[in-house]
Amino acid sequence: MTQPVKIRFSATEEFEAGIGDSILDVALRNGIALDHACGGVCACSTCHVKIEAGAEALNEATEEEEDQLDQARDLALTSRLGCQA
Repeated sequence: MTQPVKIRFSATEEFEAGIGDSILDVALRNGIALDHACGGVCACSTCHVKIEAGAEALNEATEEEEDQLDQARDLALTSRLGCQA
């Protein structure tokens, strides 16, 4: 039996994510403001997030996502697009 995955957007806001949910899906479902100018189709970098822990629970970044991340501000080794991770 697997443990539910939890996503924390701040020190006090933690939400469960289902299999196949993106970080953007969880944010929108719970009223968390996460920019997504392209509508979540990996065509911009406005949903850029930094993963602080639990990256092993995420899918691997695709080449398309990595290309979009190249356009993100304040890029880090732990950066992902919320619509893809």
